Amino acid sequence: MPELPDILTYLDALRPRIAGARLKAIRVSGPFVVRSVDPPLAEAIGQTLTSIDRLGKRIVMGLTDDLFIVIHLMIAGRFKWLEAKAKVPRKYGLAAFDFSTGTLLLTEAGVRRRASIHLVRGKAGLAEHDRGGLEVLDATPAEFRAALTAQNHTLKRALTDPRILSGIGNSYSDEILHAARLSPLQQVKNLDDGEFERLYGATQSVLRRWIDEFRHESDGGKTFPTRVTAFREGMAVHGRHRQPCPVCGSPVQRIAYAENEVNYCATCQTGGKLLADRAWSRLLKSDWPKTLDELELKLEERRG
Repeated sequence: MPELPDILTYLDALRPRIAGARLKAIRVSGPFVVRSVDPPLAEAIGQTLTSIDRLGKRIVMGLTDDLFIVIHLMIAGRFKWLEAKAKVPRKYGLAAFDFSTGTLLLTEAGVRRRASIHLVRGKAGLAEHDRGGLEVLDATPAEFRAALTAQNHTLKRALTDPRILSGIGNSYSDEILHAARLSPLQQVKNLDDGEFERLYGATQSVLRRWIDEFRHESDGGKTFPTRVTAFREGMAVHGRHRQPCPVCGSPVQRIAYAENEVNYCATCQTGGKLLADRAWSRLLKSDWPKTLDELELKLEERRG
C-alpha cells in the first residue's frame, strides 16, 4: 500500500501537472471503484482544480463548487500520467481523469478491486474520511508519545493504525522498528524513556530518508513516479525474508498473518528470540525454534 513517502511523491508530481487545470471528463471502467452517490460524480465535470493534498493515505483533489475527490489507492492502486484522452487499459484501468493538461489514470493490479473514489461536498464531507491520526513529521516527541500511549497495543499495530498515526503502513513500520531496535510485538506501555526516544528518532529519520530518496528519483516531481512499490532496494528488513540483515548479517525473519507480514531481525530487535509465526508455530507446536541458534540447527538437520 502506498504510504506517506509514496503519497508525497505523487503529490509532488501531480501539483505542477494539474494545479489550476479544468477537469473535462471522468471515464470510469471499474464498476465498483466509485463508492459515493451524492453528490454524483458528474458534478465534478467542468470544475477547476483548486488544491491537491493528502488525508492520511488518501489523495484529495479540491475543486471549485466546494467539491473534493477522495482517492484511496489501497494496496495495489497506482497513478499514471498520460497524454490527453489516453485509452484506459481494459485489464488494470479503473478510471481516467481528463484534465485540460493531460490524463490521470487510476489503475489497480490483481483481481481484487479495493481502490476507491469518493466525491464529497464541503469540509464536513471531507472530514468523514479523516481517520484522525497524528502527523508524525510535524509532531513533537511528547505528542508522539501521547498518541501512542493513549491505548496499549503492540508497536506494530500502534504504528500502522491510521487513528493513531497518519500515513504509516506495513512497509515503513518494519523499517522504523528495525532502525529503533525494537520488537514489533513489544507493548507500547512497556517502553522506557530511552526506547521512546529511539522510536521517535527512527520514525522521523526513516520517513524523511525515503521521502528524500523518492524526490531525488523523480527530480522533485519533474518525472512522474512509475515505481511506487512496498518493496524497495535499500530497505533493511521489509520484504527481505531470509536475506541478511544489513546491520548484523542475521537472516531476516517473518511473521505472516492474514494478507500481511511482519519482517524483523531477531538479533537486532528481539535479543535473538524468534517471534512465533501463527501458522507455523501452530503446526510445529513444541518443535517451534525459540532462537536463531535453534533455527540454524533445525535447518542443518534438514539439509543433512
